[in-house]
Parts: sequence; C-alpha cells; structure tokens
Amino acid sequence: MKIATIIVRSLMGLLFLFASITYLFKLITPPPLTGSMKTFNDGLQASVYLMPTVKVIELICGLAFLSGRFVPLATVLIAPIIVNILGVSAFLSREGLPVAIFLVLANAFLAYQYRERFAALLRS
Repeated sequence: MKIATIIVRSLMGLLFLFASITYLFKLITPPPLTGSMKTFNDGLQASVYLMPTVKVIELICGLAFLSGRFVPLATVLIAPIIVNILGVSAFLSREGLPVAIFLVLANAFLAYQYRERFAALLRS
C-alpha cells in the first residue's frame, strides 16, 4: 500500500501543480466557454480574489503531495476544491468528470491511508 500511496499522491500533486502553474503564469490560453459554463466562469472571474486564491492553494497542496510532507493537511485543504470540481463537472461540463471522479477517489484513498492522523479530530 505504501507504493500505491506514493503513486496516488504523486499523480494528484502533478495534476494540481500543472493546473495551478498554467493558470498563475498564463501558459495556456483556455478555450472559449459557452452556455452555463460561461456564466459560471464569469461569476468566478468577477470575484477577482477567488480564482488566484484557489490556484495558490492548489499549488501549495500539489507541492505537499509531491514532497510527501504535510499530506494530511493538504488532503483537508484540497477537499472543498475537489468537491467544487466534481460539482462543476457533474452539472455544467461533463468533459472533466473522469478527472473529478479520480480526484475524489484519490483524496478519499489518501485520507484513509493517513486516517491515524485524523483520529484525534474524530474523537468526542
């Protein structure tokens, strides 16, 4: 299981690192959006602080996943972002659904692997 944990952690880290670096440094021009996805994206862009903040959190979590340090903290920080990715992929843009499902399963797997670190949080 240790090797599986390293592989899942690395894949998630690379994915979030790539997504955040390409957004922050504007390395890739995104395709034009249409319909509901355009309306949703316009709302996100209207709140100027939101997307850069999300991408910085993705960058920090991606580095944590790749380095293997602070992985439990990274799984907690990235969970709301993954839920949002899943919601957008399920209801607005189906193209990203396989990646969103992978992220949900991978984050759940990592949370399970590091469950002893969360034990104190779950005690009454």
